[in-house]
Amino acid sequence: MSSLKDQKFEGWVILVYLDAYPLFSTPMNPTLIVLTGAASGIGKQLLATFLNRQIPLILVDLDASKLETLAQGSSSIAWVDGDVAQESTWFRVVETAKKLGLPISHLINSAGVIRPGFLEGYGLEDIDYHLNCNAKGTILGTTLIGRELKNQGFGHILNISSLAGLAPVSGLSLYAASKFAVRGFSLSVAAELKKYGVWVTVICPDLVNTPMLDLQLGYPEETKLTFSGPKQVLEAEDVVRAILRVMESPRALVCIPESRGLLAKIAGTWPWIGELFRKSLERKGEKAIRIRKN
Repeated sequence: MSSLKDQKFEGWVILVYLDAYPLFSTPMNPTLIVLTGAASGIGKQLLATFLNRQIPLILVDLDASKLETLAQGSSSIAWVDGDVAQESTWFRVVETAKKLGLPISHLINSAGVIRPGFLEGYGLEDIDYHLNCNAKGTILGTTLIGRELKNQGFGHILNISSLAGLAPVSGLSLYAASKFAVRGFSLSVAAELKKYGVWVTVICPDLVNTPMLDLQLGYPEETKLTFSGPKQVLEAEDVVRAILRVMESPRALVCIPESRGLLAKIAGTWPWIGELFRKSLERKGEKAIRIRKN
């Protein structure tokens, strides 16, 4: 029979075990959020939301002047200007957090770029353009911040992918490749980090009404499939609401909307099914582009 001292020790071991390997997805109060891509689109809407909630932030962007403007008048914002595809940028983020004396609770990789093009037409420089910002930047940030979160025993990383990271999209092959990479990497490290109390979520939204949508209108041939979805495209606020929900109740993969996510998963698993509907989807996309341009 174990002694009272032994029983206390066993109970202590169980509590430590439950803390290190959480059995339930419990939300955490944000202490410090690192946000990339805050100057426009989804990131800009996230910034406004977090500012309203008075959550301390570290913003990351290439453009120092934009960051300075965004941070103006707010004591809760710090910023790091630099390329997310460079490890030195992320080392500075970690150093900034340490200077603030706050543990990073959340990393949101929202920075992204797109330049439509068919294989025979896009420039070779477009390969690095997509992979560096969309894939390498997200992977570097997740790696270096993820190690910090692992060491502290809690945290949540949210990486923005796309439905184009679930299903092939001709005309956006480089963008799709970068977003497939984000999804695959995120789901892989989610399995690695969960036992340390760190969640990783990959967000896959459909077409969102941001400057990236306006850019795609200039490539009507390449983006037919992009505009083949619902007439009412997502707003940045829709994606932000989904992000706030998953911050409250973490899970590994979120598609927005879930119905289109299911179709994308089917097309990604059985590409031949998508090909059966290609012509009709392209016609729908052509019509949507004409309407938006008029």
